[in-house]
Amino acid sequence: MGITDYLSELYDSVTSSFTTEAHAEAPAEDDKDSGEGEDESEGEKEESGDGEEGAEEEEEEEEEEEEEEEPEDIKPKLEEECARSSQCVGFKHHFDECVERVTSASEDADSQGPKEDCVEEFFHLQHCAAQCAAPKLFKQLK
Repeated sequence: MGITDYLSELYDSVTSSFTTEAHAEAPAEDDKDSGEGEDESEGEKEESGDGEEGAEEEEEEEEEEEEEEEPEDIKPKLEEECARSSQCVGFKHHFDECVERVTSASEDADSQGPKEDCVEEFFHLQHCAAQCAAPKLFKQLK
């Protein structure tokens, strides 16, 4: 196939996609033998029966997978321990102070100062905890 054939087919496919011609199929004829219709419905029943068996097999496989227990994730425990450790005590202290300030400011209706959140302190604490927990985590995973 040459380049011109390719380009002409490409052009035809693009231009045909922009045309809005509707093509309808002829309706199915019901004048056929009534025996054929029964055979088709039996075939459909048989096919649906096979589908039920396949669904049962899939359910059994899912049950087997559920029986297999996934190992417990130890990362959150390690990060909690590290957040309370001496490495991150400064970050934890700053975060706790910020939480107290924000809580007291939200309870005080007369507070006109700028609204504060503790996102920065939280991220510093999480970063410290993750840095502390990473070596311990990889030692346990090896």
